[in-house]
Amino acid sequence: MKFATKVIHAGIEPDPSTGAIMTPIFQTSTYVQAAPGDHKGFEYARTQNPTRAALEKNLAALENGVDAICFGSGLAAQDAVIKLLKSGDEILSVNDLYGGSYRQMVRVYAQWGLKSRFIDMYNAENVAREIGPDTKLIWIETPTNPMLKIVDIAAVCAIARKKGIMTVVDNTFASPYLQNPLDLGADIVLHSATKYIGGHSDVVHGCLIVKNQELADKLHFIQNACGAVPGPQDCFLILRGIKTLHLRVQRACENAEKIAHYLLKHPKVSKVYWPGFASHPNHDIAKKQMRMFGAMVSFDLVDNNMAAATKILSSTHLFSLAESLGGVESLIGHPASMTHASIPKEERLKVGLTDSLIRLSVGVEDVDDLIADLEKAL
Repeated sequence: MKFATKVIHAGIEPDPSTGAIMTPIFQTSTYVQAAPGDHKGFEYARTQNPTRAALEKNLAALENGVDAICFGSGLAAQDAVIKLLKSGDEILSVNDLYGGSYRQMVRVYAQWGLKSRFIDMYNAENVAREIGPDTKLIWIETPTNPMLKIVDIAAVCAIARKKGIMTVVDNTFASPYLQNPLDLGADIVLHSATKYIGGHSDVVHGCLIVKNQELADKLHFIQNACGAVPGPQDCFLILRGIKTLHLRVQRACENAEKIAHYLLKHPKVSKVYWPGFASHPNHDIAKKQMRMFGAMVSFDLVDNNMAAATKILSSTHLFSLAESLGGVESLIGHPASMTHASIPKEERLKVGLTDSLIRLSVGVEDVDDLIADLEKAL
């Protein structure tokens, strides 16, 4: 089954009681049993829900995994992965990543004795050099947030496998339509499904997809034991969004390509970060492991200061100033004060995240209108 068919049909069956083509919202907290232990596969809604079960089957198919585990947010999904570790273990993470991921690792789990180090992963050999005796998890984002750097998933996962280290790839920026990390050797794929998978800026959701049932069972246990589960309405909305995932991402990527080339020529723009440029670091790897180059574009200004960025951020009309990404509407954001404010400035500057860096989540509007909006603001 090819991707465009999977998004609509994988794991989805008409409701047997009514024939409804859309998966019903099973808004219930518990399920009646004929006798103790004699039930229809569902006992209590934290543990199982039919709407969530349909979504998990669909997500597993999209990432070519054996199982998926859904959560109330992307950070709840990350939290479940980290709970596989124990005090004294170390996470080796890419050094350009979502600020919320950094905050959870450093501000929450450090006090429980878990160590996190943030390194340059853009050369896989550097990962091999940085692995220590306590390294138990390698955390990859690619493309990274917000500098859109590319990590060679296959190379890093091969290094980790030889050392018996688990690998996680946060695939939020690419979506399953553009990149499938399990096929490249990763153990777990994470999505903030709030973004491209949901695609309509109307639900917060997270998921993990795995290629090993034993690992899936451990994560399902954490899902149930710790309870950070999504409600059935949220799962319904994600299922609804998935049906157009390929169409939305395709159009957004096409728009982003034109916008990236427009910005590259603009006299007030000093740098444009987009993996589709031949000059972009690891462009050849992006071309190999992605189907298109994504709909995220970051750029820096000739006037390298906060005031210049603020003026532009406050002057767009079609690009809405807001956090998040991946919806049908275009968003503009300021990572230094918004999504990455929890990362110390000195750490942000090490990866090039200046106070004048602007991040675009390009939507599916007419690209000429989007370019005109940026032209006016610039």
